[in-house]
Amino acid sequence: MSDNYRALTRTYRPTSFDDIVSQEHVSSTLKNAIKKNRLAHAYMFCGPRGVGKTTMARVLARTVNDIDRELDGESLNQTLNVVEIDAASNNSVDDIRDLRERVRIPPQNGRYKIYIIDEVHMLSKSAFNALLKTLEEPPDHVIFIFATTEPHKVLPTILSRVQRFDFKRISVDQIVERLSNVARNEGINIDEESLHVIAKKADGALRDALGLMDQAIAFCGNNIQHEELLRALNVVSTERMFDFMDAVEKQDASHGLELINELLQEGYDIQEYLVGLTEHLRNLYVAKSSEQMHLVEASPDTKKRYRESANTFTEDDLMRMLHIVSEAQYKIKEAHQPKIQFEITLLKLIHMERTQKLNTLLTELEQLKKKLNNSKLPVSADTGTDGEISKEKKEQTSTESESASTSLTSDTTDQSTSHEEKSEYDPKEITEESTDITGETPTPSDSNGQASPSEDLNSKEQQPVTNEVSAKEEEPQVDEDDEFDNLFGASSLGNPKPQNGNENKTSEPQQSAKSETATATKRAPKDVSLQEIKDCWEDYLDNLRDHVPQMLYFQMQRVDPVELKNGDLKLRANDDFAKKIVDENRRRLGKLLEDEIGAFLNLTCIVKKQEKNKEDSMSPYERFKKLQERDPTIKKLVELFGAELDYNLNQ
Repeated sequence: MSDNYRALTRTYRPTSFDDIVSQEHVSSTLKNAIKKNRLAHAYMFCGPRGVGKTTMARVLARTVNDIDRELDGESLNQTLNVVEIDAASNNSVDDIRDLRERVRIPPQNGRYKIYIIDEVHMLSKSAFNALLKTLEEPPDHVIFIFATTEPHKVLPTILSRVQRFDFKRISVDQIVERLSNVARNEGINIDEESLHVIAKKADGALRDALGLMDQAIAFCGNNIQHEELLRALNVVSTERMFDFMDAVEKQDASHGLELINELLQEGYDIQEYLVGLTEHLRNLYVAKSSEQMHLVEASPDTKKRYRESANTFTEDDLMRMLHIVSEAQYKIKEAHQPKIQFEITLLKLIHMERTQKLNTLLTELEQLKKKLNNSKLPVSADTGTDGEISKEKKEQTSTESESASTSLTSDTTDQSTSHEEKSEYDPKEITEESTDITGETPTPSDSNGQASPSEDLNSKEQQPVTNEVSAKEEEPQVDEDDEFDNLFGASSLGNPKPQNGNENKTSEPQQSAKSETATATKRAPKDVSLQEIKDCWEDYLDNLRDHVPQMLYFQMQRVDPVELKNGDLKLRANDDFAKKIVDENRRRLGKLLEDEIGAFLNLTCIVKKQEKNKEDSMSPYERFKKLQERDPTIKKLVELFGAELDYNLNQ
C-alpha cells in the first residue's frame, strides 16, 4: 500500500447530484432551483451522520459557481468563493462578527460566495442572535448552507429564515449496491452476505459503510471471507442466531448455555448480541406474519432460512420473545452482574412455555366447563328420562311386593291356626309367635281399625321402594359453581356447605313474594339516611347470622356505621383485621344491606379505635367531685355538713 493512499470515504465522495445516493428529493429540488434561477439565500441540511449533507453542500457550491469537477471537493475550501466553517470551534459572537464583515466582500470569480457552516447547532445562543440580521437580509451574492445532525437545537428564529431539507437514512440494499461497485473498481473479491453484514453494521450511513469496507480490506486483503469479516468487525453471525433459535425451539438449555459461553469467551459485547437477537426475532416475525420479505434486510438465501425457521414458532411466541429481549437491553445496563442477567434472559427464552401448549390447556378447560354445564347427577337405571320409575320396574316392584306379602300372610295364617288349636286367642302366645316370625312385635288387628300383621308387613316391604323412588325424584341438581368449587376449592369465607347435602330452600311462592317485596321497596341511595341505617343495624346483624360465615358475622358485630355520603357508607372498625374481612366481602354485605333498606350502598371501612370513656378511667374521688359539679344540691350538702367520700376497696 502506497504512502499517498486515500481512504475510500474520501476517494469515492460524490462530485455531482447524480452520484449522491438515496437523496433524490433534495437533489431534484436543488437542480430545479438552479435551472429556474430560484436559489434561496439560506439552506439547512438536516439528517443522521454519513448520509451526504456536507457533500450535497459542496456539490451545490460547485454547481452554482461552475467549478471543474476534476477539482477535489476537499479543495473547494481553498477557493475564494467557497468558505467552510466548523461551528463547533467557531461558535462565539466574535466569530459571527468576523463572518458579518466578510460577507460584504463580493466573489472574486463566479456568481455566488458560498458559506458552508457544518454542525451549526453548536453555535451559542448569542452567536445565533448575532447572525439573525445578516441571515435575514444577506447581500445578493451570498448563500448560506447550514448542516446539522440535531436540528431541534437550532433556534426557531434561525429555522424560519432558511429552507430546510431532511436527509434520510440509506437503505441496506442501496449501500450493498454502492459497496459492490466500489469492490469491483478496487478489485476486491467479496460475497454478497459479507456486503450485507457491512451494510447493516453501517446503520444507514454510507460513509460508515465505506470505512468498514476499508477495515475489512486491511484485515482480510483483497479476498474477503465471511468468517474473517465477522471476526474483524466483531459482529455476531446470523448463523449463530439461527443456532441459538434452534436451541430455543428444542428447549435445549445445555446447548444454549454452551453457545452463550462461546460468545462471551470470544469477546462479543452483550448489548451488541441483544441488539442482533432483537433484529433476528423481528425478521422471524416478519417472515411468519407477512409476505413482504423486502422488510427483511438480508440476502435472498438468508430470507429463505428466515421463512423456514419462522414456521417452528407462532406469532405470539415471537412477540413474547421480543418483549423479553427488549426489556433485557435496559435491565442489563443497570445490572451489577451483566453476564448473569444475560444468561437468565436467554434461559427465559429457552424455558418459555409455547403458545400451542397454552392453547391446548385452555381448550381442555373449555371442554371441562362444557362438560360441567351439561353434566347432572347420575340417573339410576331404574328411572326414565323424566325421573320417573319405568313401567317395567313398576311391574317388577309390585310383583315382588305382592309375592312377599302373600308368603308372609300365609305364614302368619298358619301360625295363627296352630295357636287356635292350642288355645282360643291367647294374646301373649300370639304376640310371642308373631315376634318370632317378623322380628317385631305386631299390632293385633281389632275392630278399631288397627292394622293387621299382614298389612303391616306389606307396608314395611313397600316402604323402602317408595323411599328410594322419592329420594331419586327429589335429588337436587348440582350447580355449576358448586362443581367448580369442588374441583378448584372455595374461599375461606364462602357460603358453608351443609354436611348432609340438604339445603333449606325457600319454596318458589315464598321466593317470588320476597322478590316482589324487594322490588317494590327499592329506592335510590340518596333517599337513605344514616339514622335509618343505624336504626335497622341490629336487625341487619341478626340477618347476617344466617347468611354469612361466623367469622364475618363476629367481625361485623365490632363495626359501626359512621358516615353516609353519595351512596357510600363508611364503617368504622377497631383493627386492621376486621377492616380486611369487611373489605373482602363488601359486595356481599352491601347486597344483604339492600334487603333491609331497599338501596344498594358501597361499603368502605376505616380503622379507628374507640376512645375510652373518661368517666370510666376516673378514680372514685374524681367521680364524687364531678358529681358535685353536676348537682348543686349535693355540693351544698357537702359544704354544710362536711361530707366526705367513704370508699371501700373490698366492695
